Amino acid sequence: MTTTSSGGEPDRTTADREIVISRAIGAPRELVFEAFTEVRHLSRWWGPEGFTTTTRSFEFRAGGVWDFVMHGPDGTDYQEWITWTEIVPPERITLVHGESRDDPDAFESVLTFEPAGEETRIVMRTVFPTKELRDQAVEKYHAVEGGEQTLRNLAAYVAELNRNGTARNETARKGAEG
Repeated sequence: MTTTSSGGEPDRTTADREIVISRAIGAPRELVFEAFTEVRHLSRWWGPEGFTTTTRSFEFRAGGVWDFVMHGPDGTDYQEWITWTEIVPPERITLVHGESRDDPDAFESVLTFEPAGEETRIVMRTVFPTKELRDQAVEKYHAVEGGEQTLRNLAAYVAELNRNGTARNETARKGAEG
């Protein structure tokens, strides 16, 4: 059984090991993609509701690493490690995500950024090494709800960036006219 939220077609070869979550975000894909490329952005929206993030190191490039701690609302710290394996601006990011560099339970995620008129549809497809690890992520760690909350946080953050960018552009235009 594939756990799919908000669209996305399952890959039949990995269907029992994957989670697919998608969301339309009201901003150009370049801006949505940018929110993944700089730690100053990621630290403002990454994670489910109530979580905060502390970055230890961050290098956004293929082969680069994001080493960070997610702090849960109950005070629990979660050690996290992401290695970026492919970056195709502004279309796709592929990464391996685990607790550490050598985590045998690490999973792969592919994020695609698809233009949809004035919006961007982001699709996050995560494939776990086993069905059991996927089921554990869904049942114990509430991965579907957490993923939906994370994309909701991204949408709110990007909307704020978009508004602020529009406001700056409008101010600059009025200044040039005046």
